[in-house]
Amino acid sequence: MGTYNYKIFKCFNLKFTVSEPGPPEDVKYVFYKFSSGADHLSADQLVKFLVKHQCESDSTSSDSTQIVEKILQLRKQNEEIEATEATSSVEGMSLDEFFHFLLLDDFNAPLKSQVHHDMNAPLSHYFIYTGHNSYLTGNQLSSDCSDVPIIKSLLDGVRVIELDLWPNSTRDDVIVVHGRTLTSPVALIQCLKSIKEHAFVKSHYPLIITLEAHLPTDLQAKVAEMVSQIFGEALYYPETDGIAEFPSPESLKDRILISTKPPKEYLESECSSPTGQMDEPETDSKNESHEEVEDLNASEEKSLQQCAPEYGRLITIHAGKPKGQAKDYLSIVGDVRRLSMCEQMLQKTCASHGTEIIRFTQKNILRVYPKGTRVSSSNYRPHIGWNYGAQMVAFNMQGYGRSLWFMQGMFRANGGCGYVKKPELLLLRGPHGEVFDPTRTLPVKKILKVKVYLGTGWSSDFSQTHFDSFSPPDFYTKVCIVGVDNDKVKKKTKVVDDDWFPVWDEGFEFPLTVPELALLRIEVREYDRHETDDFGGQTCLPVSELRPGFRSVPLYDKKGSQLKSVRLFMHFQFVSS
Repeated sequence: MGTYNYKIFKCFNLKFTVSEPGPPEDVKYVFYKFSSGADHLSADQLVKFLVKHQCESDSTSSDSTQIVEKILQLRKQNEEIEATEATSSVEGMSLDEFFHFLLLDDFNAPLKSQVHHDMNAPLSHYFIYTGHNSYLTGNQLSSDCSDVPIIKSLLDGVRVIELDLWPNSTRDDVIVVHGRTLTSPVALIQCLKSIKEHAFVKSHYPLIITLEAHLPTDLQAKVAEMVSQIFGEALYYPETDGIAEFPSPESLKDRILISTKPPKEYLESECSSPTGQMDEPETDSKNESHEEVEDLNASEEKSLQQCAPEYGRLITIHAGKPKGQAKDYLSIVGDVRRLSMCEQMLQKTCASHGTEIIRFTQKNILRVYPKGTRVSSSNYRPHIGWNYGAQMVAFNMQGYGRSLWFMQGMFRANGGCGYVKKPELLLLRGPHGEVFDPTRTLPVKKILKVKVYLGTGWSSDFSQTHFDSFSPPDFYTKVCIVGVDNDKVKKKTKVVDDDWFPVWDEGFEFPLTVPELALLRIEVREYDRHETDDFGGQTCLPVSELRPGFRSVPLYDKKGSQLKSVRLFMHFQFVSS
């Protein structure tokens, strides 16, 4: 808890709104338990509460002393006590002050704010926050291409940016555009400069740029020159053409990596404008026609000789698409690489070769991207990839909806650095080569107990008529588990009528067979008897990261931006089955 010290003098504001609810009975019980029945909780008693009830073993007496001293100082200021009366006979926090402290998510957030996973394993051992067509501002067919969504993604913690490269109209420069569509282009150099400026603002762990290049060799060379000049020493590439194992995120801090397939010899059929009509490349599915065709066979070595050598040398993560039989493209030996497939092909392959996919992802990288019919930039359920070890589950970050909430929730883990260590169950093999099977029914490993006490903040963040023109809102909370199919469950609280500060005080139990892959989805809605229930905030939290005890849980809007004041007061507890 020592990292919290700097926050202590900015977080407390002991003014209460008259209509806000007071401490729940559970809070009163715990307060008097640790205060030994007294009306105030001392610093020594507070640290015992933090260690024993909140399971924060790193809490120190120094931390708790500073918290209590600050509360005493603010109490004196609020009560307008003269400086000559600075010494108080009461050395501790009251029940109301203790409850107010629990509502501060700077101290009592549901997740740790620091990186705490082992970051020294190969890149293939991590889920990586991955964007798809990162330059698009809206839909896949007619929106503008810009560096603005790239910047936003980087500031949100995304660690894989995708750029589609095409010649400009005079074929002397490179633009970024969604080929064969009506999207308007943006200059590659502008995108690269924005990436350099914002690459490591949110996270210092490596940024991967995936390129889908439709360029002749002279423009390949120009891309190589741009990338080298702009990124300079931050650009990482191996000394040899291939690597037997990926480097670790820790070893690649503040470095930028290029991932792409070495481009084939430029074809005359691609010399037309990227927005014009042209022959579609051969693909495994009609819904993959907008993606670059990539093989994983001997012709790839030939294609290396046909690309600009300076371009080929910059590629750290060699990419390809599945071609032929699954047993062949999932059993690559030798150098590690990235394999790309659309969501539909992944589902089909999982059904027939699920365990082979997991074996592949233990050493290689699998990228999954949205099917071509998602022209509105919608997304798919990311667990179809995560459950099988796919590291790069690529999403349209400019869209929004429940699937994107899951993605944002997963990458709130590990301090929001964009890299989440895959659970050991996805990395291990049994004595006979057996691996985890997400379709298998497993015994319950642990039970998650969730209690939803109350909510606050809507009266500050929303107008008085936002939910109902004539009365206060009628809130309820949905609490759901998303993960392997056997763990999925939905529950909800009762509706609290006409109250900006709803008190539910309801608990739920979730038996979990694979808690390592589970997300807790929380959504508040306002009940409407005649129309669709109104949205009141949401969050998704990785179950494996939940901090036990009383927690202040901030909620987010539909696009994933945190609401200023809205939060739930909750309690989490894990029980062995």
